[in-house]
Amino acid sequence: MIRSEILREIAPILHDQLVVCNIGLPSQELHMIDDNAKNFYMLGTMGLSSSIGLGLALAQDKTVISIDGDGSILTNMGTLPTIANNVADNYILMIIDNGSYGSTGDQPTYAGKKTKLEKVAAACGCENVVVCQDVDTGKTLQAAIDSKQMTIIVVKCDSGNIKRPVITMDPVVIRDRFMKAVAS
Repeated sequence: MIRSEILREIAPILHDQLVVCNIGLPSQELHMIDDNAKNFYMLGTMGLSSSIGLGLALAQDKTVISIDGDGSILTNMGTLPTIANNVADNYILMIIDNGSYGSTGDQPTYAGKKTKLEKVAAACGCENVVVCQDVDTGKTLQAAIDSKQMTIIVVKCDSGNIKRPVITMDPVVIRDRFMKAVAS
């Protein structure tokens, strides 16, 4: 499976959660599959979905799911020790590890070579790190939500992109409607 197929499969699980989605294609794909006010689409700032999601989880009680990519995690390696040392049991970081920088042309990442993000997360002190294959993402994500325990999920999948429209919604509108969803 490729990232968009995973997002399509888990969209019903994500629909009622607060979701902070990674820059570029992941945000565009989620917007196309299931746009709703509880989705915060990153239109810039590569590597910060996980950090923003953690901050949101620490600031309130609702479950927060950050969808990040292996390339983004690699650009912000400081996020994993920060997550490990600031436990929020309402936080789930789902790293879609396709071994490539999907939004910039599928150039290979080091996660697609020797670097294992699950081992990096564990070495940083993250205690609940789960690895799953693409086809098991839905049940793994639901189990993480049900556990009410901070969880890092590394989803192994194929590289590849679909044609998708660019998000034309103004970033201020995205922010404002998400803030209203968080407050409700």
